[in-house]
Amino acid sequence: MNRKIIAVNAGPRKGWNTDTLITKASEGAESSGASVERFDLFSLQRYTGCISCFGCKKEKNKGRCICRDALTPILDSVRDSDGLIIGSPNYLGNLTASFRAFYERLIFQNLTYSREDPCCTQRRIPVLLIMTSNASDTAYTALLENYRQTLDRFIGPTAVFVSGDTLQLKNYEATDWPWSLFDPEAKKIRHETIFPAECEKVYRLGAEWFL
Repeated sequence: MNRKIIAVNAGPRKGWNTDTLITKASEGAESSGASVERFDLFSLQRYTGCISCFGCKKEKNKGRCICRDALTPILDSVRDSDGLIIGSPNYLGNLTASFRAFYERLIFQNLTYSREDPCCTQRRIPVLLIMTSNASDTAYTALLENYRQTLDRFIGPTAVFVSGDTLQLKNYEATDWPWSLFDPEAKKIRHETIFPAECEKVYRLGAEWFL
């Protein structure tokens, strides 16, 4: 049976770090026989995070967000999939607002508030969460562990992949004021030496995690 993986990009920049790692993970999944359907959240029309309507808490809608907008087809696709790849850059110490909107809707539809049966997920699927950041790889360990635990509880077993100290610009000198917090040459060297190895690592993870 052909496995279907959903890839969700919660970053805005095409061809840059997050986009590249999601692509590599997707290619890895495809190399092991899966098909990948991709969604780019920044390309969608209007959507919101959870609006707390509690429609998903009714028996007839169990496990299904009833808010209808641009996220609906993605949530439906994830529900019918065999795995989820989702990636986001770090913005101000957290993942993007686009990620949060999708994450809220993804998780809350499966939360029952029942002590006996807190999750109504019909079938658990593996998740690969990718984060990129201009800070170090270990700067947001607690944040990512919280996401990992929640995704593991309500969606399925979750692996986390982090690429830190990323290159943000091709030319830091072209900015209107100096970005003196960073060493542009060190960023460039890391991007040319370490980032390719990270791409290979996330490719292998994509190939193996969804088997």
